[in-house]
Amino acid sequence: MCALVAAAAVLGAGTPVATAQQPTILKVAIVQQIDSMNPFLAVFQSSTEINRLMYDYLTAYAAQDQQVTEGLANRWETSADKLTWTFTVPEGKKWSDGQPITAHDVAFTYTLMMTDEVARTANGSFVANFESVTATDDRTVVIKTKAPQVTMLALDIPIVPRHVWEKIPSIKDHPNDQAPVVGSGPFVLTEHVAGQFIKLKANKDYWRGAPKYDELHFVYFQNSDAAVQALGKGEVDLVNRMAPAQFDSLEGKAGVTRNKAQGRRFTELLINPGAATRTGEPIGDGNPALKDVRVRRAIAQAIDMDALVARVNLGYAEPGGGLVPPVFTKWHWQPGEQEKRRFDPAAANAALDAAGVTRKADGTRLSLRLTGRAGRAYDEQASEYLKRSLGEVGIALDVRLVSDNQLNEATTAATYDLAFSGWSTNVDPDFILSLHTCSQRPGADGKGGTTDAYFCDETYDRLYAQQLSEFDEGKRVELVKQMQARFYDQVPAVVLAYDNALEAYRSDHFARFTTQPAQGGVIMAQHGVWGYYGAEPADARASAAGLSTTALVVGGVVLLGLVVVVFVVVSRRRATIGERE
Repeated sequence: MCALVAAAAVLGAGTPVATAQQPTILKVAIVQQIDSMNPFLAVFQSSTEINRLMYDYLTAYAAQDQQVTEGLANRWETSADKLTWTFTVPEGKKWSDGQPITAHDVAFTYTLMMTDEVARTANGSFVANFESVTATDDRTVVIKTKAPQVTMLALDIPIVPRHVWEKIPSIKDHPNDQAPVVGSGPFVLTEHVAGQFIKLKANKDYWRGAPKYDELHFVYFQNSDAAVQALGKGEVDLVNRMAPAQFDSLEGKAGVTRNKAQGRRFTELLINPGAATRTGEPIGDGNPALKDVRVRRAIAQAIDMDALVARVNLGYAEPGGGLVPPVFTKWHWQPGEQEKRRFDPAAANAALDAAGVTRKADGTRLSLRLTGRAGRAYDEQASEYLKRSLGEVGIALDVRLVSDNQLNEATTAATYDLAFSGWSTNVDPDFILSLHTCSQRPGADGKGGTTDAYFCDETYDRLYAQQLSEFDEGKRVELVKQMQARFYDQVPAVVLAYDNALEAYRSDHFARFTTQPAQGGVIMAQHGVWGYYGAEPADARASAAGLSTTALVVGGVVLLGLVVVVFVVVSRRRATIGERE
């Protein structure tokens, strides 16, 4: 696996000697498609994760404990009334093309989102309350808000270079997937072949310091079975989102280390509540019966989530409740004894009768489409379980398993009755909460906003506005929990489970990865770049960071007498192939 290559320069040699060093590559398996490499449009977890590697945010979350730390800004302060925030972008940070990063880049990014509806697609909720963003000089950006906004240190928005993006005529038509892509993060895009791979190289001038390896490749697989097999063969180095049986199959496998963490992701069952645009115009073709909250509650009551976790998740999850997973203890909500919907098919049947959804001669009440992702073990197994459970209350399911993009199209256009979905939740809960506000529904043209379940509720919206301006943490926590309780009661979706993060890596190729948080944290799908940025190769080149990939010794040049340069080149077999959740 390793080879030692020595190159010596001998006094008087007349021919240059070049030693080519193979790059160290971290190969990561992904099974979710990319919806967009454009940071203003990317919604899938896979897409946002790659964009994080290319573009830094104004602030970041520390790997150790997920506390706010330096991003592009290293200092910030707010006015007494919390309406004006001033951030400092220090000198010395550069874009990958060598141009300096300034406050003007930050102001350009946020202002573009404020003035261009398409640019607000992925993260528009963060700037909805902004009044103005101004770069008063190269180092200082001043943000004024219409009302106090508690999320000002949690603006999960990739900052783009003004000198590049101000020349782009149309945000919606810009794929941003071909090199050169100018970024500020630890990696730079070099090649993207849709459906096959994404290749990035280490940004040697990254302001935190260069990564300890040369290239990062994301390799597509049709399903997690194929990805896990490739890991076992050493063809890829890192895999996540494994099914429980796949994770168990790797126990004790030589050269492989597993990581089980309490994840920040939940899996949900969307129930089309009567989708509409933000102006109230109906959209999609959801079954009209699902507009009745009594029907939605009955569907939820017919699902035994404890059994679902035991049989499909094999215990590698916790039964669902609120929108914030239990890894975020402070914000997490579970229904109390009075609120909890217990699994009760008899009560569900009675509720459907009361709602006028009666049984037909064949014993069925409704026929509903259930849309999920083909190739994802959870969707395949859970759909069969739900067919049996809902069949007991007279609801027949037509299961349709499709590609990631087809699933996204169906849920975006509201052409579903029931659908599997899921989200990764941020450290601050604002983003996941914002997905259920009325303003996040699309406009008449289907553009703008990113809604999850087409939920629009006056009570929920009022609570959302209150929590956004509440700087007393205890009071804000209570408001956030009230929002989750309201969502649970109105059932535009059922949070089925909080999934454990099941990951594995080739520890014979990479010795360690930085987890977030440090204790019991995840490698992939972090609130930052630490898992990839902090990866350390297992070979000798972990200690050779900074050496150029080619050493040239020119004959005829004598420096300090006889010079002998020895380069240790360690190469390993290269692979033979190539979270919206």
